Amino acid sequence: MIHLLLAIIYLSFISLGLPDSLLGSAWPSIYPGLNVPMSWAGIISMIITGCTILSSLFSDRLVRKLGTGPLTAVSVAITAGALFGFSISHSFLALCLWAVPYGLGAGSVDAALNNFVALHYKAAHMNWLHCFWGIGATLGPSIMGLCLTRGYGWHTGYRTISLLQIVLTGLLFVSLPLWKQKSGTTGSESSLPVPLTLKQMFSLSGAKQILVAFFCYCALEQTTGLWGSSYMVVAKGISTEKAASLAALFYLGITAGRFASGFLVMLLPTRQTIRLGQFLAASGAILLLISHDQASLCAGFLLAGAGCAPIYPGLLHQTPERFGHQASQSMMGLQMAAAYLGSTLAPPLAGMITDHVNIHFYPLFQLFFIIVLVIMVETCRPSKKRPF
Repeated sequence: MIHLLLAIIYLSFISLGLPDSLLGSAWPSIYPGLNVPMSWAGIISMIITGCTILSSLFSDRLVRKLGTGPLTAVSVAITAGALFGFSISHSFLALCLWAVPYGLGAGSVDAALNNFVALHYKAAHMNWLHCFWGIGATLGPSIMGLCLTRGYGWHTGYRTISLLQIVLTGLLFVSLPLWKQKSGTTGSESSLPVPLTLKQMFSLSGAKQILVAFFCYCALEQTTGLWGSSYMVVAKGISTEKAASLAALFYLGITAGRFASGFLVMLLPTRQTIRLGQFLAASGAILLLISHDQASLCAGFLLAGAGCAPIYPGLLHQTPERFGHQASQSMMGLQMAAAYLGSTLAPPLAGMITDHVNIHFYPLFQLFFIIVLVIMVETCRPSKKRPF
């Protein structure tokens, strides 16, 4: 039965990935019809991730009140409803309104699932589970690209993903008894320590550095995913339909890289796999900057995705080790908030810069976030003194 729960968790990570890359792949087809500037994708992204930050900060309390399983099922249901709302929207304002439940459904479940996996499963599973997130993130733009190339439009793309989320919601509600069994093997969720205050969390050694690291990683990933299609269309002359499909290569690189990382962490310390990922991500950004043909663009996105692959799950799985099991859920929620803050601020900032300067500078944004990420990870050390 425990293995069945693990299968459900894998499907849940696919669900987390499906909506994440949709906006970036669909936006080149959306904004001309709505008669809005290209940079306004950053506004929708900011609303989604801003709401995600709020729900992340309340994840510890929600887990204690509902439990990880029920919280996951409810959150996926909310996300499915928001995606259906996108599919029936015909104005920029409507997209902004549906972006609110879109974000609220993502934050708390992300923090809850990641902490559940960090506490109950090995590092290999964390990488493989986030590989399944990559499968969802790859399927999202692929489905959208298929709908666009066949003339069904972006509304059908969103509706298709919504239906998939609805099916998963049903499976999650059926699986609720399994979550209680797994929690019972290491103590019930209600027996975990009370949530820490922000002051207590910030006083932990290494907390500030790791929060900046999460900020930079998600800024890197979101900027790459959101503006990848637009960069190819405007700077490299790729068609909008082709760019929507090629943007999936970044998430394909993440997916394949996390599958490989699951085996790599059995041979190397997590810190070494994170360093390797940082090097590959920087190499991919440089290749995108100097690319002159479609083949080098494809290689750049694949390499950037492969580099991102071990960084996020590695940092997440180190949370109980770095801050202790008692603080892990509180710190996981704060880390998710910092990560989504990066997702919130970076895309509109990149959009404003590209509006006033040039989208050709897109790979330089990636390199900036990678450099700061490296500095923060290398200066972060596990906390030994607990303020509680």
